[in-house]
Amino acid sequence: MRLLVLGGTEFVGRAVVDAALDRDWDVTVLNRGRHRPAPGVRALRGDRTETGGLAALADGEWDAVVDTWSGAPRAVHETAGLLAGRAGRYVYVSSCSVYAWAPDPGYDESAPLVEGAAADAERTEYAQDKVGGELAATGAFGANASVLVRAGLILGPHENVGRLPWWLGRMARGGPVLAPGPRDLPLQYIDARDLAGWILGAVEQGLSGPYNLMSPQGHATMGALLDACAQVTGGAAQLRWTAPEAILAAGIEPWTQLPVWVPPDTDYHAALHAADVSRAARDGLWCRTVEETVRDTWEWLRGLDGEAPRRAGLPPVGLDPAVEAKVLGL
Repeated sequence: MRLLVLGGTEFVGRAVVDAALDRDWDVTVLNRGRHRPAPGVRALRGDRTETGGLAALADGEWDAVVDTWSGAPRAVHETAGLLAGRAGRYVYVSSCSVYAWAPDPGYDESAPLVEGAAADAERTEYAQDKVGGELAATGAFGANASVLVRAGLILGPHENVGRLPWWLGRMARGGPVLAPGPRDLPLQYIDARDLAGWILGAVEQGLSGPYNLMSPQGHATMGALLDACAQVTGGAAQLRWTAPEAILAAGIEPWTQLPVWVPPDTDYHAALHAADVSRAARDGLWCRTVEETVRDTWEWLRGLDGEAPRRAGLPPVGLDPAVEAKVLGL
């Protein structure tokens, strides 16, 4: 297979490249050159935000394109339009944020999407931009040759958002840790490597259309995630399970100050951790255990010089130690 990955050096894009190379695919990447591409790929230079930034793609044919773009839909519109007729399939890594707020628990791919998106729009809001990217991909390649991967929470090695790395760093410091309850709170996420494997399988099978892409409901819980983090970092952390009401009363922001966690029985939990993924499961979705994702992410972090990478423009995540101590009564 001949694969073109737009980006291909960070987190999800890197996972796709690594998985494709493991399958002995012929891989080309196009990026701005800010990060070193994986050995064995054909590296092209281009900035999709600049005039002439796609010049390196003027020639060439591929069996599939994988696009992880999260900015202005116009970039997807221009790239997909340029590649239509020279690539067999366009895989756009979208988001479960495309669904109109708030989706019902158990929502599938037929749920209504947010309104106001356009395929050739400049950057607006994240949800509208992702819908615009979907419109751009299907507009250029058609519904039968485009795959819309509506991912949820993505974890794993090379994460450049900081969610799982923050929890691992906090556990490594040890001592009493504010653990947001309930302990059996269901979580849905996808390891970037499992996401990549499913994408390549979709290309091989000739799949098309939208797919919710995260682990099945019941695959993991908040307790399983934090237990794995505590164990892999040496066991010095003491989890202090705290009721959601106490956390919210303290003014702590779910998802950002306590990454991954959102309160149970809320619109946020329904949107992030209660999707129907039966379509993806039917078409090959496989998810490794939470323990494996946590272990491998910790091993990756320990091999870094300094802090984990952070994607530019993202707000910081994590809880201030003073706030944590106050809530725990320390």
